[in-house]
Amino acid sequence: MAHRIHLMAGALLAAALAPLAATAQVKVGDTAPAFTATDSRGHAEALDQFHGKYVVLEWHNQGCPYTRKHYSSGNMQAQQKEWTAKGVVWFTVISSAPGEQGYVTPPEENAYLEKMHAAPTAVLIDADGKVGHLYNAKTTPQMIVIDPSGKVIYDGAIDDRPTPDPADIHGADNYVSDALTAAKAGKPVATPFTRPYGCSVKYPD
Repeated sequence: MAHRIHLMAGALLAAALAPLAATAQVKVGDTAPAFTATDSRGHAEALDQFHGKYVVLEWHNQGCPYTRKHYSSGNMQAQQKEWTAKGVVWFTVISSAPGEQGYVTPPEENAYLEKMHAAPTAVLIDADGKVGHLYNAKTTPQMIVIDPSGKVIYDGAIDDRPTPDPADIHGADNYVSDALTAAKAGKPVATPFTRPYGCSVKYPD
């Protein structure tokens, strides 16, 4: 009888802890969760391959006005080109589910990259939302910066102007550039976490 009670208690404890495990999320200072995802060119991209480099994750949705703000102005492309030229790996991540706003096929995304003159290292097609959920990505855009040791050093908004108006980019404080500049200079990131703004990530139900 005592053995049965012990088993029941264990089962109840496991059930109680399950929701906590499901809602666990990466935080600044944590080791970035490993992932492998297929990019828009059909190549497998594993985070572990880029240990020793800075990595930026940028959540993206073509239909989101907050995303369009940074692409129609050329701001996101300029950031991609600047930092990849300095050795940073930049992954654009599309976690929109099929049938949801922002979902694209690989050929559609490749055409968009060419049209917009975008220059990420690769675009990860995350239609099942696995990468997005690993990092608890909430909005498009949302930005995460990972340092060469594999630690998350920034998580949040791209800048301090949470509007869809491209005119607000001028004079904005770009948190991603700030984080990379400070970290590369051996300095602490002044603002390691901010509240991301934009459209909600359109995950599968």
